[in-house]
Amino acid sequence: MDHQKLILDKLSGILAVTDKNKSSELLDLVAKANRTFIGGAGRSGLVSRFFAMRLVHSGYNVSMVGEVVTPAIKSGDLLIMISGSGGTETLLPLVKKAKSVGAKLAVISMKKSSAMADMADLVVQIGQDDSFPLTKGMPMGSQFELSTLIFLEAAISELIHAKGLTEEGMRAIHANLE
Repeated sequence: MDHQKLILDKLSGILAVTDKNKSSELLDLVAKANRTFIGGAGRSGLVSRFFAMRLVHSGYNVSMVGEVVTPAIKSGDLLIMISGSGGTETLLPLVKKAKSVGAKLAVISMKKSSAMADMADLVVQIGQDDSFPLTKGMPMGSQFELSTLIFLEAAISELIHAKGLTEEGMRAIHANLE
């Protein structure tokens, strides 16, 4: 069995039924926000770090939820939460807090409706409701996390083209204490 083909075919199928316009809507919220906060748990949290890093490289003020140096979220800010289920128990209080102070909320999930999505200003549904059957070789959320990573990388590509960003300009912002 060609395992790379299995994974790439599955991700291509999921992304083919994902609303591409949602990336522009997400980037519009980022552009209008004073600051952007990004979070997720587990592997979704790792995907959120990829996106946060590239937004920083693109010139945005971005903080990761849960870091000790993350400032308080306020009205005018944006929280982007990545959660396959949209109901991750440890993340729900963070979403509620952000909404209670008047921040905007974008939820990236495999579900159009969930505890988080129902509070969101924007829901980015990756795939459709039936896009994530159990697939041997892609356990416990791999399909969602990898397709979300590709979706968000494509959003960054869209941003790079729209803003005319250059590799050199982005590299100049890249961390130099690592």
